[in-house]
Amino acid sequence: MSARELYVYYRVAQTHWRGAVDAVSAWQRELHSARPGLIARVLRRPGVHDDAVTLMETYAFEPDSGAIDDALQAALVRGAPALRPWLVGERHAEPFDALD
Repeated sequence: MSARELYVYYRVAQTHWRGAVDAVSAWQRELHSARPGLIARVLRRPGVHDDAVTLMETYAFEPDSGAIDDALQAALVRGAPALRPWLVGERHAEPFDALD
């Protein structure tokens, strides 16, 4: 079975993007503490569109240290509770299976 990686993207108001990143980063640190080997990142798409920025969360495991199973994937798709007030629209999740 190949390793699954998860990519979750969404938009937040330009004025709140730093707070959103702080909330997501804190949540990702909690996830990592509970699941050693989880690699979690948050990225920002360059530029602003309609007064909003796009953020992307990425999730994967270090080799031989775990897997993104259905339960973890569902939690990651729901996202950090502290982020919800800043969302502009829906979160979009895309799972990918690694080929290596």
